[in-house]
Amino acid sequence: MATPSLELKGASFTLSVLHLYSTDLDIFATELAAKISQAPQFFLGAPLVINLSGVEAVELDIPAIKQIMKQQQLILLGFTGANDILAKQIREAGLALLKTGKTMVTPPPPPSETRILKQNIRSGQQIYAQNSDLIIFGNVGNGAEVIADGNIHIFGALRGKAMAGAKGNRHAVILARKLEAELVSIAGQYWLSENLTQHTDSTSGCIRLDGDSLVFETLPL
Repeated sequence: MATPSLELKGASFTLSVLHLYSTDLDIFATELAAKISQAPQFFLGAPLVINLSGVEAVELDIPAIKQIMKQQQLILLGFTGANDILAKQIREAGLALLKTGKTMVTPPPPPSETRILKQNIRSGQQIYAQNSDLIIFGNVGNGAEVIADGNIHIFGALRGKAMAGAKGNRHAVILARKLEAELVSIAGQYWLSENLTQHTDSTSGCIRLDGDSLVFETLPL
C-alpha cells in the first residue's frame, strides 16, 4: 500500500490578535506604523488575526486593510469577532473567519537548564538561551534582545526586549530589578513600552501569563 503524500492533524498555534476599533483606514495605517516602529524585528513577517468585535460598521475595505498590513510586512491570516455582514465580506475576500479559542491547560514543563551571564547586554546584541532559563547579572540596554525558552531573570535594568517561553512555555516569567523594557513577551503574548506604563506601578517586577493575558506583579523588596 502506497504511503500517503499528506495527512491532516489538529494543532494549536499562538497568534497575535490586532483589535480594530475604527474603520478609518488612514488612522489605522498611521497607528499601526507607529506601533510596529517600536519593535520592527519582533513584528517582521508576523502572522496576525484582526478582531472586529469593537467595530459596528457594515462595510469594511478588506483589500485595503490587507495592503496596509503588507506594507508593514505583516501577514493577515483572517478575522475574528465579525458581525454577519462583515463575515460575508471576509469570506468573499478569501480570508479565514476564526473563532476565539478556549484557554488550554497545559502541564508544567520539565526542569530546564540555566544559562548565566555576568555582563551587560548592549544595543544590537541578541542572546538566546535555548531549552533553558536565562539569568543576567547586568543590564539589558536599549536595542538589545534577550530570548529564552524558559524564564528570564535580570538582576539589573531591562531597557531592551525580553522574550521568555520562546517555544510556547506559558509558565515562563520575566523578572527584572528595573523594568523599562521596549518589549516583553511570554509564549508569543507581548506588551510594548506603552502597555507596561499602563499596567505597572513599579519599576521592579515580574511579568507572567494569566490565561491569555500578561500580568504584572511587584517584586518584594
